[in-house]
Amino acid sequence: MRLTDYFDLSHRNSFGFSSRARYGAEVTRVEEISEIACFAERLNLPLYILGGGSNCLLPERLQGVVAVMAIKGWSVDDSAQDHIKVTAQAGEDWPSLVAQITACGIGGLENLAGIPGTVGAAPIQNIGAYGVELSDVFERLEAYDRKENRMVTLTKADCRFAYRHSVFKEQPGRYIVSEVTLRLPRPWAPVLSYAGLRDLPTPQTPETVMQAVLAQRAAKLPDWRVLGNVGSFFHNPVVSEEIWRALPEMPGHPTDGGVKLSAGWLIDHAGLKGLRIGDAGVHEGHALVIVNHGHATLPQVQALADQVIRRVRAKFGVTLVPEPITLGSS
Repeated sequence: MRLTDYFDLSHRNSFGFSSRARYGAEVTRVEEISEIACFAERLNLPLYILGGGSNCLLPERLQGVVAVMAIKGWSVDDSAQDHIKVTAQAGEDWPSLVAQITACGIGGLENLAGIPGTVGAAPIQNIGAYGVELSDVFERLEAYDRKENRMVTLTKADCRFAYRHSVFKEQPGRYIVSEVTLRLPRPWAPVLSYAGLRDLPTPQTPETVMQAVLAQRAAKLPDWRVLGNVGSFFHNPVVSEEIWRALPEMPGHPTDGGVKLSAGWLIDHAGLKGLRIGDAGVHEGHALVIVNHGHATLPQVQALADQVIRRVRAKFGVTLVPEPITLGSS
């Protein structure tokens, strides 16, 4: 492992921020995880784990140590009759993994196609889309526990998954994921509950469902390689049924703990599409996405997000919570 001073992160984040960390390195072997963790501790600097940089916001100067997870490899175990196991290293690109697994005729991941990021980052956020969450197919993961200074195995119960939530958010910085094992049921049954998938012609295959998901994502979300963004910028808020009924025109979906609202709908109906502060803007096509029009800075994005939160709260009495993590914040 080669540590670099003033490690350039400008091409390692999907929002396109210009950023450098005090130290950084690519981690390509499991053994290097403990090495870089010890290095950060010796210097009394925070350690940040970066995958694809698709769910984070970066300052121009990050006073810490960045470990870019680059451990590669994946395998399939189809020896059981009722399921197939897929084990992937944390540095594997998630969209590529899903595409390769689906191309093998293995179903279960197709609804999660196209979500940018790495395998190791997927359980942190409990990624989800089109009616499926990672927790639906998760079995276990391997991680370095910085508190106990050893490798540990965490089961689905250990991870305490919820909507865009996990134990990794409850105890930030404690675990560094190195490997994830997924359990895909067979026989395969498509999940078509999401609008836009219900009318797919039969018979469906994992490939046809994946292509439909990718087409919907391309139609709704800007390509981060063309217009920098981190995908959905705000969580869909969950409110009580009483609050929801007080807003009769607002769409909602019953869920654990209340009714889930559409953050994009709230932002759109607050009249905020196209709103800009500097080069940070609310996307004109999808209100849930904040984009980089060229040279957006972290303060511009934060100011824009704060304004969106204030105006949605003023109009609907609902408080939005940002999804991406701001590195270097307390």
